[in-house]
Amino acid sequence: MNKKFIAMACLAAAVAISPSCKKDFLNEKNPNAIEVGASYKTPNDVLLAVNGIYQSLRSGNNVGETSDLWTDQRSDDTGTQDNQSNAGEPFQFGDFSILPSNTYLKSHWVSMFGTISRANSVLSNIDKVPFADNNQKLQYAAEAKFLRAFIYFDIVRTWGDVPLVTKQLLNSDEVAAVTFREKQENVYKQIVADLTDVITNSPLPNLQAPTGRASKAAANFLLGQAYLTMATTLDQANRTANLNNAKTYLMAAYNMRAFGALNTIPYTDVFDVAKKTTCPELIFQIVNIQGDQTYYSSIAGNFQAKGETVNSKKVSTGVGYNVTHDLINEYETGDPRMDFSVKYANDPIVKDWFVTKFRDASDKAGINGYGGNDWILMRYADVILSLAEVNNYLGDAATAIGFLDQVRTRAGMPTYAVSMTNSDYATKYPTLKLAILHERRVELAFEHHRWFDLTRTFTTDELVAYFKAKKQTDFGLAKLSNFGTKDRYFPIPFDETKLDPVKMYQNPGY
Repeated sequence: MNKKFIAMACLAAAVAISPSCKKDFLNEKNPNAIEVGASYKTPNDVLLAVNGIYQSLRSGNNVGETSDLWTDQRSDDTGTQDNQSNAGEPFQFGDFSILPSNTYLKSHWVSMFGTISRANSVLSNIDKVPFADNNQKLQYAAEAKFLRAFIYFDIVRTWGDVPLVTKQLLNSDEVAAVTFREKQENVYKQIVADLTDVITNSPLPNLQAPTGRASKAAANFLLGQAYLTMATTLDQANRTANLNNAKTYLMAAYNMRAFGALNTIPYTDVFDVAKKTTCPELIFQIVNIQGDQTYYSSIAGNFQAKGETVNSKKVSTGVGYNVTHDLINEYETGDPRMDFSVKYANDPIVKDWFVTKFRDASDKAGINGYGGNDWILMRYADVILSLAEVNNYLGDAATAIGFLDQVRTRAGMPTYAVSMTNSDYATKYPTLKLAILHERRVELAFEHHRWFDLTRTFTTDELVAYFKAKKQTDFGLAKLSNFGTKDRYFPIPFDETKLDPVKMYQNPGY
């Protein structure tokens, strides 16, 4: 109140008496406002800013463990049988009835571009800071570039053409200059540029050290995934070149592994809270702290259905995290991954399948469900199945099958050749392409990859046909009849399109 009175008095005095007071007043800066650039003075300031980029990933509005609304619920893996959930904005995602005005969608957009902004802030200001160790500077810049590429890869696959921002924006004119949708090809060029620089010019370790930070294995894997996606979704004139690049970088990631055959790592070890810092299959994850009220994992407890105790000591009163019967039908008879990943809850109010893949029933997690599960963003089974995919597209079926069999053997399942003698398997997956897609589905279930696997494997028309061929009774309350070509991408949030309806044009069908 005193500050307000003084300011008003100065203004009054300026008008009545003193031109100099008026000039000084109008040129005043807010004493409580600190320019972002002024925060970068020491290497530790840069480290804190880089940590802030990592921290932003944790949110469910971003790519954290509770970000399933934009991923699994949009796919054919999870859904809801709870009639009370059959309403409101969240249900629009799984029901394929999402509107551009959906506030959850806008929160996702804002969070993702918030991460981009944090990365740009580091990269725009790091040269102002004196570093005694230049390798330290290069490491922080590489982490920022890796995280920017990581998020842009999600963004471009989710919305298609999007604004491409690669520097800190300082004023409204700079914001206006980038408020337009850049073509996907150019977004991918930036992803490739960032990751190539990380791989060739940075001192990052081959494997994460410490846990939860960027590495060259993660950068190679991400770049391989980007090239694979470009090959299958962009201009087909560049398909072969993109596939060969994908193979190069995926193999680079694969060769950095710290183990021999995948079957030396039990499947359950990947999700064992006690082994999350030592399991060599893990490449990149969001780290959670068991028992910590701020940085705990909630999925073990929240995924558990009423009457169950397999996930957590937390008592559940609801249905947990539902699984579509379409996914249940996908598991082959005797696949131990099914027994580990899902369970049928027989409580009178549930009587349905729920997710058990993420567990922490420890005393330290306790009855509040403060679990210690890290949220896995990259692991080697994904690299191996990506190599199966790219080799198959390149016409090398033998090599593709070899990679596919690594995952099947680790799971205790028959090899691909033996499985193809089973009429049920051969009927469901008549091509190697579909067999790889199937393996990805059961191996990586609930890890938020399924939707992107579908959009990479099928054209838009093929994707619509794929969903339309499913049984509504296996799909929960979501209406398959709503699924159409529009669902290839999310709509651009309404608040963004209204800024400039021409440059921020809406995706088709919305």
